[in-house]
Amino acid sequence: MTSTAATVPSRVSTPERQAIIDLAAIGKNVAALRAIAAPARLMAVVKADAYGHGAVPVARAAVAAGAEWLGTAHISEALVLRRAGIDTPLLAWLHTPSSDFAAAVAHGIDIGCSGWELEYIAAAARAEERPARVHLKIDTGLGRNGCAMDRWDALVADAIAYQDQGLLRVVGVFSHLAVADEPDRPETDRQLQLFREAVAVAEDAGADLEVRHIANTPATLSRPDSHFDLVRVGLGIYGLSPFADQTSADLGLHPAMTLQTQLALCKDVPAGQGVSYGLNFITDRPTTLGLVPLGYADGIPRIATGGPVRINGVTYPVMGRIAMDQMVVDLGPDAGNRGADPGTAAVLFGNGADGGPTVDDWAAAAGTINYEVVTRISPRVPRTYVNGGSGSEPRPEGADA
Repeated sequence: MTSTAATVPSRVSTPERQAIIDLAAIGKNVAALRAIAAPARLMAVVKADAYGHGAVPVARAAVAAGAEWLGTAHISEALVLRRAGIDTPLLAWLHTPSSDFAAAVAHGIDIGCSGWELEYIAAAARAEERPARVHLKIDTGLGRNGCAMDRWDALVADAIAYQDQGLLRVVGVFSHLAVADEPDRPETDRQLQLFREAVAVAEDAGADLEVRHIANTPATLSRPDSHFDLVRVGLGIYGLSPFADQTSADLGLHPAMTLQTQLALCKDVPAGQGVSYGLNFITDRPTTLGLVPLGYADGIPRIATGGPVRINGVTYPVMGRIAMDQMVVDLGPDAGNRGADPGTAAVLFGNGADGGPTVDDWAAAAGTINYEVVTRISPRVPRTYVNGGSGSEPRPEGADA
């Protein structure tokens, strides 16, 4: 009896979707930025799961490339690094009364302090019987975290009093710049002047500072007078530009993340076919639609209609609304002749070296910034690490780097 069952093709071995993280690119970016910042040291900022790239593998790659410090927003993020065995100097700076200050002290995590945290830090140090390492933060104009200028003298005095009791050491003073990504704006000059004044107050009061730091990525690249002892570099180590008028290539940086998937369906449709919710796109000719299985649940901005997808060397814009799990591209009437089939690779962004789409292209499509595009890629998209450690084989997220 002849079987009528269809032959099932062998399974495609590549992941359905993945964010490929090039750890060698991270290392190159750290090395380049260290050279720019020297003699100041470099803090690799790995908050927000290393801007979506994976905190532990990126931290290890950055330290291997010469980063002398690591930075996170939350103590909980810093603890992940410590528990992974990373013992590099580490600062966490954004807290609430529920933050685990005792764990920070116990694990040798430096703590940023804007004022109210001082009592909590001292109590944690007392409980742990170990002095805390504190960086006092001054608000020089950003208007977010940090001590107001008119309270700075009092904060410094209180911190030094605790230092005299052996409960903490004031090892740093820091601030954050508001408009460093617009290098010609005068507000940065004012912030730097206020920062110098705040440092002088702390030193005059008896603080033996190890580090003074205010520079972020754009200031590291454009304001040598902001470098002081340490620069805090986030976006730059991931190979992305903070400037509207300069690309990563212009700055000698290498984008580290490539976001790709496979076509889930290729479907021939007639002219007049509506596409996706709202039917905002209607085909004007018989064509082939390609279904890309990434959507806003994966972190792709729903608003980014027109975002580019690279398939077989051709870049296609997303047509119609991006849905929770999927989006559609118009492959044209001769898609089959160009090898577009289910399983064909579809790249949303990469390093742009082959003329393909970049993070900046998706940021433009969404009306946002490149920071947001990479940090919002969700955990549903596995991270695959390449060009790190002793070889270049992909490693799943969580594997030793």
